[in-house]
Amino acid sequence: MNFFSVKMRASRERDGVREHISGAEHMVAASAVPELARDLVLRAQNHSKGVPDFINIKVEEVEEASCLRLKALPVRSLACETAKEGLELARDLLKKAGVADPDAVVRLMPKAGQLRGAMVLDADTLERLEPDRERGVRATNMGRAENTQKGTTKNHYAEALVLATKVANAPHIVAEICISDDPDYVTGYVASKSLGYVRILRMKEMGSPEGGRIFLYRGPREELSATLEFIERKPVLVEDLPEKPGVSAKSQQPTDKWAFLARGLSEIRERGLARSVRDMQSGAGPRVEFAGRKVLLMASNDYLGLANHPEVKERAARALLQWGTGSGGSRLTTGSMTLHGELEARLAAFKKTEAALLFNTGYMANVGVITALCGRGDVIFSDELNHASIIDGCRQSRAEVVVYRHNDMADLEEKARKHIGRRGLIVSDSVFSMDGDVVPLAELCRIADAYGFLSMIDEAHATGVVGETGHGVTELCGCRPDIVVGTLSKALGSEGGFVCANAQLVEYFVNRARSFIFSTALPAACVAAALASLDILEREPKRVQGLRENVAFFCSTLKGLGVAATSESAIVPLIVGDERRATRTAELLLEQGILVSAIRYPSVARGSARLRATVRADHSREDLARAANGIARVLEGRG
Repeated sequence: MNFFSVKMRASRERDGVREHISGAEHMVAASAVPELARDLVLRAQNHSKGVPDFINIKVEEVEEASCLRLKALPVRSLACETAKEGLELARDLLKKAGVADPDAVVRLMPKAGQLRGAMVLDADTLERLEPDRERGVRATNMGRAENTQKGTTKNHYAEALVLATKVANAPHIVAEICISDDPDYVTGYVASKSLGYVRILRMKEMGSPEGGRIFLYRGPREELSATLEFIERKPVLVEDLPEKPGVSAKSQQPTDKWAFLARGLSEIRERGLARSVRDMQSGAGPRVEFAGRKVLLMASNDYLGLANHPEVKERAARALLQWGTGSGGSRLTTGSMTLHGELEARLAAFKKTEAALLFNTGYMANVGVITALCGRGDVIFSDELNHASIIDGCRQSRAEVVVYRHNDMADLEEKARKHIGRRGLIVSDSVFSMDGDVVPLAELCRIADAYGFLSMIDEAHATGVVGETGHGVTELCGCRPDIVVGTLSKALGSEGGFVCANAQLVEYFVNRARSFIFSTALPAACVAAALASLDILEREPKRVQGLRENVAFFCSTLKGLGVAATSESAIVPLIVGDERRATRTAELLLEQGILVSAIRYPSVARGSARLRATVRADHSREDLARAANGIARVLEGRG
């Protein structure tokens, strides 16, 4: 029986440069090729490094008689508390393997990470030996003997051990050092025939996309080509992979169970990613009391200024006195009140659907709805910039998740076409929380209907903001998806989430959405506040118009000061790039009495940190001009 080598390479173009995203290879029987190819494409589409624009699947037949069968290297693991310590362990191992200058090898790792393959070095002189300095050398045509009859799921340990075993058995290879470029995987290894496969549990910081691979060669130059031919061409099946080993303890003393805290927090601070809770000394408004002084608030989602509106507070207070502070149970036991049903009817009418259902938060609405709708065997198409609550709902559903490029309906349709006939869902934010742009809803709904998928949008940042009267993107685009999720905690100035859909779907959610079934019902005060806010919004559409005019004024003022600014909603993103610079810019603005959020990884991609300014309907033109001038001065270095 012959085998087939199935290779996957995924990449994307960024700033004119082709950037590697993911790569993998397995050797399997003919019957397993379709499943394996599908698994590898899914891996590429859902990689933490980003969404590729190019995925190559290469299938090559390999004669069984030509396959060399190798026993897997023996395996052990070494613990370390920091990446610095892990690299020191790697140096010691390279020295034991006979490498002349381990320090210099480790220093070359970042340069090795720029190659598509591995760097090859003379183990004594560190002369670079790979024939193609841009490509490097790729170890290919290999697989795990036990997996030839089936596809495979992602397994860093097994894949790395197979590769390390092949390379260690190549002629004249002294050792290999490798650090994965996967941002979510910090374990690396040093391997050789003498050392075995030595896993080092921390060789870089979590979230870092840096990585690299170096092969160390000691032998005659005229035999180098045979070594590279073995690494790149010789078919190899690796047998008897040991279980992932336990960690070798440094001593028999118990570890300090709290050591991770100081170390982890220190790393977060050093990378400019530290967050802290801000306590206000006053209620919501265009200006708030913070740290003992009044500051201009440009970071609130209370877009219409209703959270502190007298009518809203008065209705909440009356409900508190009538119904009490808590509901005392879930909606399906003893917690449901007539107020809940009243608000659901109002929300359904507001979004022009048959029915609605309340959840405790918008986050719980997204997670509850998605996991109720989809499960194993289903497919979900999700915009790459969707909110974390949508992403978490997709993950928890256990459905296949296909990520499409942001607001790229051609990419969505191409991917939907490949899954026609399956049960599934297309889900997107309607206004994206970090960029403020709007989904092309009509096209999304067309694609969903054409290929037989449900359509769903999250109107969290659109309700009360977008559309002539604030009814959301559904009003703006003149069409309606199958499912509309929203929140009461932003423009409606209260707390809670909701879903609007046809009556049958809502009944289904009542019986299947776990975040609804197993949560205590919203307290009456929150429900009454939201009802009051809906009354005001529908009675005073000028609030929406005023918000829109304020956004236009703020953006035009920033542009006049040389700061690129645009928004289709109330969110104005101001891209800074570096995480530390974004944090420092926000600190300088706060010193001037202007509170703007610094948004950085993991809320946005690394290197795209920003100030996220939000505009309110009750901001004065003086407020907005002051904020724009302050932002421009600080960004120019004059703050």
